[in-house]
Amino acid sequence: MQAVVHEVTLHDPPACAAEKAAVIINADDWGRDKDVTDRSFECVSQGVLSSVSAMVFMEDSERAAALARQHSVDAGLHLNLTTVFSGANCSPRLKEHQQKITRFLRASHLCPAIYHPGLSGSFEYVVNAQLEEYERLYGVAPGRVDGHHHMHLCANVQAQKLLPAGTIARKNFSFAPGEKGALNRLYRRWQDRRLAKYHRMTDFFFSLPPMDPPGRLERIFDLANRCSVEVETHPVNADEYQFLTGGELMRRVGDVKIARGYAL
Repeated sequence: MQAVVHEVTLHDPPACAAEKAAVIINADDWGRDKDVTDRSFECVSQGVLSSVSAMVFMEDSERAAALARQHSVDAGLHLNLTTVFSGANCSPRLKEHQQKITRFLRASHLCPAIYHPGLSGSFEYVVNAQLEEYERLYGVAPGRVDGHHHMHLCANVQAQKLLPAGTIARKNFSFAPGEKGALNRLYRRWQDRRLAKYHRMTDFFFSLPPMDPPGRLERIFDLANRCSVEVETHPVNADEYQFLTGGELMRRVGDVKIARGYAL
């Protein structure tokens, strides 16, 4: 849903600081339900995922956290402001506040960019509850935070500085010049610069799909020779799962390694 970190010409990427040629492949929605967790865990076990982003207060959050701790799966917090909490341990009060936020954010595609003062208390309560629940489940505070549907970038979360300072945060999607309008690019560039004041981020961020355009993924992976690059995936989707586990990812990635953990 969110877009544009900054413009990048994928055919001739700028020089960035990078110690090793390794791309971060991160799976979202860890803990959302059993199928999502199991698909992602299989990919982690095969070495085709670097890390996961974990949802809390969801039906498989408890088991997913235990699995991550047992097998040392690198898991950040996947902040959820737009999908109903399905976990049995979620209080009615927390659900009520989240639903208020969800109704606002989904009312229009412009709403995430609008600060809503009347919901500031709800945003603070829901974000803090997820930070605390992550720490309860994983035994440590999250060192990395991103957002379900990228809503960690919404105006209230950013203006209220609700993400813990110093954590790694996910930036907007990276696009080639001309892929988005000028106003969109300016807004996202401003948004990322503000985020960078308090958080560490990768140089580039992409979605794994679409996998079909000739050369697209090869150019993205090649960026990892010069820069830090995160690629987001959802292994519960059949086409992405097949791409990750069927050998096509390893063929496309070439000499670039898949990072072991979310390492900048």
